Amino acid sequence: MSDVALPGTGTPTITPEVHQTAAAKARLKKRYRAEARFKAYGLTAILFAVTFLAVFLATIFMQGVPAFFQNYAALEVDLRKDKIDPDGSRDPRAIGNADYDALVREALYAEFPGVTGRPDRRALQSVLSTGAPVLLRQQVLDNPDWIGTRHRVFVPVDDVADMFFKGLMTPVETRPGLGEIGVSGTTGTVQLSSTINNFEAVVTEVKAELRAAADRARADLAGKERVVVHLERDIAQLRSRPTSPANEARIQTESRALDSTRHDAAELRTRAEALEARAAAADEREALERSIPSYFVRIHGGVIKLTALSSATAEGQVIVPLTSDAVAGPGEWQIMRFAVPEASRRIGDREIVFLELLKERGMIEQRISREFFTGGASREPEMAGVWVAIVGSILTLAVTLGLAFPVGVAAAVYLEEFAPKNRFTELVEVNINNLAAVPSIIYGLLGLAVFLNFFDMPRSAPLVGGLVLALMTLPIIIIASRAAIRAVPPSIKEAALGVGASHQQAVFHHVLPLAMPGILTGTILGMAHALGETAPLLMIGMVAFVVDLPKGFTDAATLLPVQIFMWADFPELAFQQKTAAAIILLLAFLICMNAFAIVLRKRFERRW
Repeated sequence: MSDVALPGTGTPTITPEVHQTAAAKARLKKRYRAEARFKAYGLTAILFAVTFLAVFLATIFMQGVPAFFQNYAALEVDLRKDKIDPDGSRDPRAIGNADYDALVREALYAEFPGVTGRPDRRALQSVLSTGAPVLLRQQVLDNPDWIGTRHRVFVPVDDVADMFFKGLMTPVETRPGLGEIGVSGTTGTVQLSSTINNFEAVVTEVKAELRAAADRARADLAGKERVVVHLERDIAQLRSRPTSPANEARIQTESRALDSTRHDAAELRTRAEALEARAAAADEREALERSIPSYFVRIHGGVIKLTALSSATAEGQVIVPLTSDAVAGPGEWQIMRFAVPEASRRIGDREIVFLELLKERGMIEQRISREFFTGGASREPEMAGVWVAIVGSILTLAVTLGLAFPVGVAAAVYLEEFAPKNRFTELVEVNINNLAAVPSIIYGLLGLAVFLNFFDMPRSAPLVGGLVLALMTLPIIIIASRAAIRAVPPSIKEAALGVGASHQQAVFHHVLPLAMPGILTGTILGMAHALGETAPLLMIGMVAFVVDLPKGFTDAATLLPVQIFMWADFPELAFQQKTAAAIILLLAFLICMNAFAIVLRKRFERRW
């Protein structure tokens, strides 16, 4: 069969050996190389996709997982009856109107009785969340038997303090004091002195920081000088052109920019020279600025922030009063260093000192953030949560499912089983397919024009959001349902018709139940697609600042994707973490919905 003979002859002209020639082998190797390249391209594409997915998920989880936890401060609050319920009526309105801010402040000040200065107390109070009194009030309302007792309550710390405890502000380094040191007082501005060079290492570090700051100033100066050169060249070119009002205006603008840049360059040059001179000076008294790391001395139960120092002496401001001004021996005092300069972080030195002391006393505890899982919208990151958005999503999806599923399935059954095949039904089918590809924001515009402006429905309500998402999901459900109905073998319906069933009975008693797994799968995927949409909801105004849970379909609400969109626009680092955490929840919910669709398909799948 492998030999071929020429017409009219019996001699074969092609033999199996033709595939063993050098040309054939070269063609075969070329084909194998092409197949190998194709496989390599496919494998590379898969590796790229998996890599990007892994990077995306790792980034989201690294940013979002810390938001599931919150640091709380444990305070011994004196819930005095005369402050909360003086008449003993246990009336929730009277209990709710008590001054819980004062109770929280008193409990916090009791931990630092020596801190009496107004700036220090303001810094101490700022370490707690402004929502702490609100949470205390709610706990007292839930537990009225606490009134008249001292109770240990946990209140969240401020978002910046929470970021500090999570290691996102500055590391705190502590080193023991080596020699003896004396202090001139217990409060205010004090002098520290010793017989040996206790601060020599600190001076060396400060000199290194000054040199680094000088290098940064020199780098900024080089950039300013380049800008000056470019501006001078531009001005020279403008002056060489014919005179005109527009040209003169540009020259004036460029000249003002040149003067400003020269002024900035002169200041940078002066600063760089001053820093270099200070860094080169041999063991002179150095002032500690906000632009370099902060140093503290812990001695006799107090904390002193150093403002100037030399190798053997220092000057500082007492933050936490000392219990004694006696000489401290080796190991009886410590030097603390905050590596990130105060000017480069959002939390001040005083706040960090108070937080460190609270942590040492065992008053700081990291727990799962109950506010994140049970709260709503808030301007304070530590008080913001996703529960209101989750409830709003559930209500909106309930409206979407209640409208899109029956209408979509009914339309699919009619088009597939009962509609006559004519131009009108073909036009309807084409438009259904086209609607599935329409950008989602178009549905938002439709909802804005029809539901809000024409029917005057309430803004930011799950009812309106559900209607818009139902319109968007309807084509997807219709297409999936029609595909599931077509997948049922015609013999099923023919057998039903053969035993006397009507067309309607054959469809609803036999075809539709067998197609239901595919219909449900398509519906779940359509609902998952609707849950991830943000643009149509923004168009109908579902960006309300909703604090309380919606109690119905017409109450103001927000959805999880919209909450993510709003949080992503806030500058606070804690909100960025909450954004990633909300994305994790949304991804988890979408994965669960898709997994449920796969289980349905596998569970009810029929092989014909």
